[in-house]
Amino acid sequence: MSTSTERVSSNRSQVNKAAASGWMGSALEYYDFFVYGSAAALFFPQLFFPKGNPTVAIMTSLATYAVGFLARPFGAFFLGHWGDRHGRKSVLVFSMILMGISTACVGLLPTYEQIGVWAPAMLIVLRLVQGFALGGEQPGANSMVLEHAPFGRRGFYGSFIAQGTQAGQILAAGVFLPLLHFMPQQMFYSIGWRIPFLFSVAIVIVGLFVRRKVDETPEFTKEVRSGQVSKAPILETFRFAWPDMLRVIGMALAYVVPATITVFGAAYAAQPAYGIGFPKELFLWIPVLGNVIAVITIPFAGILSDKIGRRPTFVVGMICSGIATVLYLYAISIHSMMLTFIVSMIAWGVVYQGYNAIVPSFWPELFPTRFRVTGNAISHNIGVVLGSFIPILLVAVAPPGSSNIPLKVGSIAFAVACLSAFAAWSARETYRIRMEDLGNKHAVPVDEIEYERIRIEASRKIAV
Repeated sequence: MSTSTERVSSNRSQVNKAAASGWMGSALEYYDFFVYGSAAALFFPQLFFPKGNPTVAIMTSLATYAVGFLARPFGAFFLGHWGDRHGRKSVLVFSMILMGISTACVGLLPTYEQIGVWAPAMLIVLRLVQGFALGGEQPGANSMVLEHAPFGRRGFYGSFIAQGTQAGQILAAGVFLPLLHFMPQQMFYSIGWRIPFLFSVAIVIVGLFVRRKVDETPEFTKEVRSGQVSKAPILETFRFAWPDMLRVIGMALAYVVPATITVFGAAYAAQPAYGIGFPKELFLWIPVLGNVIAVITIPFAGILSDKIGRRPTFVVGMICSGIATVLYLYAISIHSMMLTFIVSMIAWGVVYQGYNAIVPSFWPELFPTRFRVTGNAISHNIGVVLGSFIPILLVAVAPPGSSNIPLKVGSIAFAVACLSAFAAWSARETYRIRMEDLGNKHAVPVDEIEYERIRIEASRKIAV
């Protein structure tokens, strides 16, 4: 057995610090994701847009949510190149600072009543800055954790990044809910909504403290010492890995499922124009409690992917999530808050995590170290851009007053979920491939007995 196979990527302290760093970055990313997504669906139509046409206000508000994703591919090209040329650590520090500053500035913006059309214009600019920063955040964190993790436990350690995404949403709702409940409505629409955005500064400070303690990954360090760092990671990615890029783009379309639940679902149930009349607080509580369940289930999904493989875990989770999305919209349509709550707990807390928990390990495992951040970042963010505009399409397909909304919207979400599952199934299995062979189309996975022996040995070394 080769030395590179036997060794653990880093000692226990560095593995834990890398996982904590990825957790914090994802928490900030999805704190922003949920704060902005919730505000765009529930509050921004009244704050940043004219009040004459509610359908236009809802669609335009959701468009500002989606437009931030347009900048993500640009961030992916720039920050992915940076991460593969200069290291994972530096790009993660930069992206966290930029992301935190832009999120906090949203909380300082004047509203439409104060400065007219300049308010949504400034909102769009800040969303573009946020999107640029996010383009390199999670792909860089995925690579950082993956390259520190021991063989046979990459799915488990990578799952902490996914766990951070859920914790960020819990934190966001935990800030929003007391304000919405205890603060008078006029005060909330004046200053209360700003507080969750300004609070991101505190998350950035903690995150930067953690990230400064993490060493550069052994895999990237080895490439630097051997002079093998790619000089043109973008060109190499498109030349050698375009089939896997297409697969990741297809898998990333699955983000339509959480977007449908958290953004369109909230607008459908709580915006007066749709006539359902659910309280807005419910759609802050649903993600909180669903994500509490998810925080518990995610590590188990990561462990499961280390036992049976990335593909089956991903595919089953994705198809079940598509089915749950249809049931969720149906529950809203029949005005059943209890059924809406139960289905959302199953969808968000359990089945969706079969997909979500696998992303941080599965996608970067498809690319070699030389252009891992670039390949993952570009394909990830192109897929996310395509998926992020679907909630706007959903409002256009099912505007207030239309019939069969659950059928129309649910069919689209389920079809996208099936496409994502097919893309995952078409990829090669990676969980038993050695670190040095990841990205090699001709790599042969170790057999089950050898895999279990190496995994146990790696785990023992980490525990020392």
